Amino acid sequence: MPAPRPPAAVVFDCDGLLLDTESAWSRAEAVLYGRRGHAFTLEHKRELLGTSGPRARGIIERHLGLPGEGRALMAELHELVFAEIARSAPPQPGATDLLAALRARGVPVGVASNSPAELVDLALRVAGLADAFDAVVTADLVERPKPAPDVYEASCRALGVPPQRAVALEDSRTGVAAARAAGLFVVGVPSLEGVTLPDADLEAPSLRAAEVWSAVGLRLAA
Repeated sequence: MPAPRPPAAVVFDCDGLLLDTESAWSRAEAVLYGRRGHAFTLEHKRELLGTSGPRARGIIERHLGLPGEGRALMAELHELVFAEIARSAPPQPGATDLLAALRARGVPVGVASNSPAELVDLALRVAGLADAFDAVVTADLVERPKPAPDVYEASCRALGVPPQRAVALEDSRTGVAAARAAGLFVVGVPSLEGVTLPDADLEAPSLRAAEVWSAVGLRLAA
């Protein structure tokens, strides 16, 4: 699928793509698992990356051997993540420059996240980006989380553009699937070692990459 030229809007995933908050989630997950005598491994992280709350509940129950306790485990995890993000939610390398360039061009920008609104709102405030987006859509505001297309469809509606004229930036296979299902051109920027995004229309090593800027209609300054 060719990238729209120029894109009518750009929609960012939050955790791991826009902000380095996946590390906050990883620290919280390590504490949660450690409290129950389990090590939190890279394989665990890969399985959880980008998943929605309902999906993550089942995965964590299985990892910890605690069937039926998913809701309580997720509530505890969210408390831990909230505390981590309150301390730090740094933008990913290149994120603020890319965002500033898009806004300078007048390109509408949005966030589409599988995290709940309270965590995304906190992370954006801590990162100094609370007022940087024209629309923020989170999983708890739509009927179905990623990999369903709902968050991307809702983001495009809020931005007033058809999905086929928008570009999505994602770091997980779950997010890529959601954006593709909604009809956006998808740029994959993996944030976790060993993760590849073969279903993205374009894959790049970071938001600083020239191909990312080109895909959103910009030229990276030398």
